[in-house]
Amino acid sequence: MADNFFGITDKGRMRDNNEDRFIAQTILQKRYVLACVIDGVGGYEGGEIASGLAHDAIINYLQKPFKEIISSLKNALTSANEKIYKKKQAENEISEMACVLTLTLADIKENKFYYAHVGDTRLYLLRDNSLVKVTKDHSFVGFLEDSGRLSEEAAMNHPKRNEINKALGFDEQQFLQPDYIETGESPFLPGDILLLCSDGLSDMLSNKIITSILISDKSLREKGKALVKAANEAGGKDNITVVLVSNDKSRLLHEATKPVIIKKNEEPQQEETIIEKEEPARETIKPVVGNTKRKGASGFIYFLLVILIAALGWFIYKDYLHQPPKPKAVMPPPQKRINADEQKLIDSIESKKEIHLNKIFTANQPINFTDSIFVDKDSLIIHGNNANIIADSSFKNAAFIFSANCKYILIDSLTLQNFNVGIITQNKALRLKDVQFKDCKVAVQHEILSNNKIVSGRLIDSLSSSKKDSVKAKH
Repeated sequence: MADNFFGITDKGRMRDNNEDRFIAQTILQKRYVLACVIDGVGGYEGGEIASGLAHDAIINYLQKPFKEIISSLKNALTSANEKIYKKKQAENEISEMACVLTLTLADIKENKFYYAHVGDTRLYLLRDNSLVKVTKDHSFVGFLEDSGRLSEEAAMNHPKRNEINKALGFDEQQFLQPDYIETGESPFLPGDILLLCSDGLSDMLSNKIITSILISDKSLREKGKALVKAANEAGGKDNITVVLVSNDKSRLLHEATKPVIIKKNEEPQQEETIIEKEEPARETIKPVVGNTKRKGASGFIYFLLVILIAALGWFIYKDYLHQPPKPKAVMPPPQKRINADEQKLIDSIESKKEIHLNKIFTANQPINFTDSIFVDKDSLIIHGNNANIIADSSFKNAAFIFSANCKYILIDSLTLQNFNVGIITQNKALRLKDVQFKDCKVAVQHEILSNNKIVSGRLIDSLSSSKKDSVKAKH
């Protein structure tokens, strides 16, 4: 094992198997250090298979020569996603498997590192005894923590901490979205250390504890083992995986700098340099006594200042405190008569990104809706498995309402019947495959949020159907 990289994984104290995998090796004639942490998504069958497929696909892709590093990292993840998706489509018993991962390529010679990331595994950079979290957690709780709405401790103990928005294996089309894979690059200076880890470590240990272990005088191998041991002693609630990479070149004397991360679609930021400047000599200013012109000028300036403050107060009141309420997005109708079938479906939608109706309901039995189901999440895939959803006799509104926050929705092999509106959507996220609308006045209705702006154009509902007709839309 080389001295400048080390990887270790442990099943923890509460899991029977280990769904994590890692990569820690050199590639392309030892030019780069390839490091990756892969976490099979907890709660899904086949997480261990998904992480293994991703592991092999990434190594196979990046062992071949490439020119542009970031594009190659993204292509490696896309290749892994395709293999997972095809495997789960072929074998029904593992049809819900997925994984999350963080992948880095360290160029020690050029003092740089590059990364690609999907999910809630993490990448940290240690420089000058300061630990910086480089990647973002692709989850709602992670967003709250990164934006400062939740403290680190509150986020670590949040009940929805591990509900992710992105993963490999959800769907092939999602990887076509330009911002689905988080990428970036940064200087990797002599003495820096990269830490890649699964949430089995970051959910158990605070940044302070992780930093104290990384800045110790131990070897890289001993630091990795110490991190795993500390996570187990803190509870070991999940599989724990750690990969460390260090720039072990001789540390040079350089000015103190903050780590700079250049992310996709962001302009590079200049490194902040701390330089002590010599303070110029101060001039001695003699006081002026009895200057009546200065007193008069001071009074006039004071008067102008009062006028300015009054005007500013008026504009604040007029534009911020007294403005009419802004138009809001369409909210879900109140769910007053939810039956048992609807509650099962709602619970499945809230807890998973991909659902199969034949695993929730009895086959060949119609599903009765008494109210609309409102969906407000990043992505969702509904496999209808030829199920039939029918509107209750006392309910004729939309079967599903998808908010403007939805970025990718796929519905396949499903029939909606007797609804005034089959589906309401507020953007272009909706994809349909083999969906039938029977006796629906409108198949798909697009809501437009104008925010008091003038809207012009021609609106066409190509999926509209009369009560006597049904439309089969293909993706």
